[in-house]
Order: sequence, then C-alpha cells, then structure tokens
Amino acid sequence: MAAATVRRPPAKKKEGVAGFFRYLWKHKYMYLMLVPAIAFYVIFCYVPMYGATMAFKDFNPMMGIWDSPWVGFEHFEQLFALDKFYSVLWNTISISVIRLIFGFPFPIIVALMLNEVRSKKLKQGIQTAIYIPNFISWVVLGGIMVNLLSTDSGIVNGIIKAFGFEPIGFLADDRYFVGTMVVSMIWKTFGYNTIIYLAALTAVDPQLYEAATVDGAGRWKQLFHITLPCIMSTIVVMFIMRIGSLMQAGFEQIFVLYNPGVYGVADIIDTYVYRIGLQEGKFELAAAVGLFKSVINFVLIIIANKIARMAGEEGVY
Repeated sequence: MAAATVRRPPAKKKEGVAGFFRYLWKHKYMYLMLVPAIAFYVIFCYVPMYGATMAFKDFNPMMGIWDSPWVGFEHFEQLFALDKFYSVLWNTISISVIRLIFGFPFPIIVALMLNEVRSKKLKQGIQTAIYIPNFISWVVLGGIMVNLLSTDSGIVNGIIKAFGFEPIGFLADDRYFVGTMVVSMIWKTFGYNTIIYLAALTAVDPQLYEAATVDGAGRWKQLFHITLPCIMSTIVVMFIMRIGSLMQAGFEQIFVLYNPGVYGVADIIDTYVYRIGLQEGKFELAAAVGLFKSVINFVLIIIANKIARMAGEEGVY
C-alpha cells in the first residue's frame, strides 16, 4: 500500500517592515515611475496647504506666514459681515447649478448617440471634432468669442443686424452673459466627458443586447434597462466629482470674459478672491474666502458620496 502523500501547508508570506521593503525593491521600477507624480502633488498641492493658516493670522509680508500673529476667526467674521460676499456666493452657486443642470447630462446624451453610430470613421471623426476644444485655453477662446459676439463688429451681431434686429450684448448685458458663458462652457468641455462615457459603454457585454433582442426589447428598452444601468457607476462617480466642485464656477472662463458691467451676475468667489487678494492686497481675507470655499466643497462631496452609497452605488471611496 502506497504511503499517503503529506501535503505541506503553503508557506506564509513574510510580513512586517522587512517584507514591505523586499516587495518595494522587487517592484522598484514601477514605483520609481510614481516619483514625479508624487513630487508634483506634494510640492503644488500639499505644501501650499500651509498657506491656509494665513486666514487665521494678521499677515505681515515682512514677517512671513510663520511669524505673523494669530487672530483666530477675525477674518471670517469680517468676511461674513460683507454684503458683497453674499452676492458673489449667490452668483457662484447659481452659475454652478445652471452648469450642472445643462452641462452634466449633455455628454451622456452625446455618448449614447455616438454609441449608435455604426460607421467607425464617422464616429472617430465626430469624437475628434468635439474633443479638440478641450485643448484650447480660455484665453484663446475668449478672444474668439469677443470677435464673434462683439456688439459692434461681431459676426453674430452682424447677422442679427442684417435681418433688421437690434444687436445683442452677449458679453456686456447681464441678461445674456450667464447663458453665453454656460453654452461656451458646454461646448468646450463636453467632448472630454463624452470620451469617458464612451469608454464606459465599451465595457457593456454585447450578449445582454442579444438576449434583449431575442426577448423582443427595442432600442429604447435596451437603453433604459441595459445601457444606462451598466454605466450608472461611471455616471455617479462623475456626478459626485462635479458636486465636489460646486463652489468652483469657472474662474478662467469668467475672468477672461467678464467686465464691470456684468459684475452683478458674473462676479464669483474666485474672481472676488483675485481682486481683494492681489489687487487690494488683503491676503488674509482672500485666504479666508478660499478656505471657506474648500470646506464647503469637501462637505458637499462627502454628502454626495454618502447618498450614492445609500442608493447602492460604490461612490468614489
């Protein structure tokens, strides 16, 4: 009778600090590629966080942030006592909500439409055309928009006047400025988000559509019962990230396009911080405004992620 083979239990992996360093050395080239990214975030994201302490100090440029005396919440009390602050806060929230309502679903709709295009060349051509504006800076786009929408010499107003109508102050009238800004924002950014949703659509199992076709489901039923549920996790993550930047209404775009005539609807927290911080030299007050905005964004992303988790989605963490 053959002797029974005794199986030894698998050796446990060595743990502890020594095991960690051996693992790190084994994959040293992989982690070496992370060094530039880590250095970037440390230098430009984490180190500047120390500057937030300026909001709690009586900052003196000659003494520096470290030696400037602490004043507690004095600058926040001064900030909340300003009537102008509530105006720019309302402008920031209203512009961000309008951008969210009209700008967030637009790339999803475009991605779903492109997913139905069967011609590969046509699909790639459309993707390239809608993605190009994402690489153009707002400085360049601002100049283009001024040339197109100028009341005196703009091409658009030239066509309007040719039909016998009065020119429209797209960039000078507060009735049209926000709408003009939202439309231009959507045109510039929706191509990038469309690519993200198209990438999510490629992960949908084609067998689901085949089974639905056999069961007699049409294109609309397949859209609502297969396509959208399969990419819902991507939509939720993108929505949470958008909610987390609700207090950022687009500084570059507004700074390039706005003027004193539309300050009433276009002046947001970021432009307000720029004026009082750099032009008026109130660095402490500007730091307090920036810290207030960051705290609100952080709270919003926590709440949005919590709601997503309660709804059965994974969220961002």
